Amino acid sequence: MRAITDAMVRLLIGAPLHSDGKLTIVSLAAEAGLRRNKLTHKHTGLKDLFYALAKAREPQPEAASAAARSRAAKQQQDLARVRAERDDLRTQLQLMARIVQVLEVENHQLKETRSQLEAQLASHASVADLNRHRH
Repeated sequence: MRAITDAMVRLLIGAPLHSDGKLTIVSLAAEAGLRRNKLTHKHTGLKDLFYALAKAREPQPEAASAAARSRAAKQQQDLARVRAERDDLRTQLQLMARIVQVLEVENHQLKETRSQLEAQLASHASVADLNRHRH
């Protein structure tokens, strides 16, 4: 049992002597100088403890944390790009809303002008069309 706990410590601190240093039962067995089935069948409590400690281990391997930092940096860049696009679209939306408002006012004015012209034409409808009689 002492060999297993010593092997656990060496693996968890990243200083293996007899294995590849991975946080697996195979590496733990190799580090302790035992067969894997001793850990999986006889010393199940130590196996469970090792898995719990490995899972709770705060410092991640350097490659994993570098990849995580790289992903986080890319996500920050993507977020900044999406926010800039959102702000640009908001500005365009406000401009389009102003344009629609101006067009609605102009349309209303044209309708009023048309109504006035139609009223003027109706009042002059009693005037005979001289061009029609010439033919």
